[in-house]
Amino acid sequence: MKRLLLILILPIMACNGLTAPTTTTNPPPTPPIADSATEAVATAPGEVQPATEVPATFPPVVNAGQFPNPAEYEWRQIISGLQRPVDLQSAHDDTGRLFIIEKHGTIRVYENGQLLDEPFLNITDRIDESGNEMGLLGLAFDPHYRENGYFYVNYTGARGHTRISRFHAEGNFADPNSETVLLLIEQPYENHNGGSLAFGPDGYLYAGLGDGGSGGDPEKNGQNTKVLLGKILRIDVTHGDPYSIPADNPFGNEVWAYGLRNPWRISFDRATGDLWIGDVGQGEWEEIDYLPAGSASGANFGWSIMEGAHAFDGDAQPGLLLPVAEYSHSSPYEGCSVTGGYVYRGSMPEWNGIYLYGDYCTGYVWGLLNVNGQFENQRLFEPGVTITSFGEDQNGEIYLVSDTGEVYTLVKK
Repeated sequence: MKRLLLILILPIMACNGLTAPTTTTNPPPTPPIADSATEAVATAPGEVQPATEVPATFPPVVNAGQFPNPAEYEWRQIISGLQRPVDLQSAHDDTGRLFIIEKHGTIRVYENGQLLDEPFLNITDRIDESGNEMGLLGLAFDPHYRENGYFYVNYTGARGHTRISRFHAEGNFADPNSETVLLLIEQPYENHNGGSLAFGPDGYLYAGLGDGGSGGDPEKNGQNTKVLLGKILRIDVTHGDPYSIPADNPFGNEVWAYGLRNPWRISFDRATGDLWIGDVGQGEWEEIDYLPAGSASGANFGWSIMEGAHAFDGDAQPGLLLPVAEYSHSSPYEGCSVTGGYVYRGSMPEWNGIYLYGDYCTGYVWGLLNVNGQFENQRLFEPGVTITSFGEDQNGEIYLVSDTGEVYTLVKK
């Protein structure tokens, strides 16, 4: 019963009171890596699958060929005293500031080694956080933020429905009255809201939406490309009022990819444009999904036909894009809720190209590395904190956000 309840909540309160031991020199067991389909062409019954190609425009990159020794590194605390932080972002405006979401409806600024007292944004007056997975959940800065001052948030408002909104800021203060609601998405249940926002290399805004909640996707939203739940959405916020749908979106609506249960955190590799998704599992399997830059649109990640690489509502079908890594709720992993992360592109070349992700309950941090087309997975750290999110600054350094109010960064000891 305990594990059944765990899957109904997102990382921010998945298993209060659990801690993990400190980092060990000898790597512990690692989750299995699932075979990934080469393309994603399956659709919901009766639908026609269009296909578009996104050209890859990134120069070749040099990645680490193996994992560094984790005993030589640590997650060093830089911030404390936050109230249930759930996201960390950079504005990429050359100021070095970090912006941290507090779930109840504020965004805080970390600047020059200090957490500023006054919030960057305060919209607590319009946040509905009556459910544990509700609140202010995601943040993304416009690629032209230095010029236009625009940023975007994902939150649950009145009656628990999802809002993706644009605000305007100057300096360290955003005007709460500058809100323009781009999308209002009705939520049938209080859980599985997703929440992540990210701008892709194409300049479009991507949003991770959960399947609408309850358990087992009772309304079968994951495989229904006519609804926005259980999807990665993709919209053009530069053109249109308040946005437009890119012409190469596969289904004529905001949907870019589908078959997801609760994509709590998504990110793009800044060096390659690849998309990484941490999709929170149902009763047994947590998964990491991967979509290389240049992949056809309309990828189907399988939920609720599959949970991870395993049958749930049906059997594996041709065209389903299965996860590149997964771990279970059972021994020896004892996970409960995956927290997707980022590919490291900072100042330590030995970490270059390694995707770091974690589990909320255990606090384990894994690394995932593509070596000559094969994904290698290794559990690297046990910082002993509840991981709600990871973050990346303008220089590619990686941060870890804990539900108990702290932020850590990965450094060499």
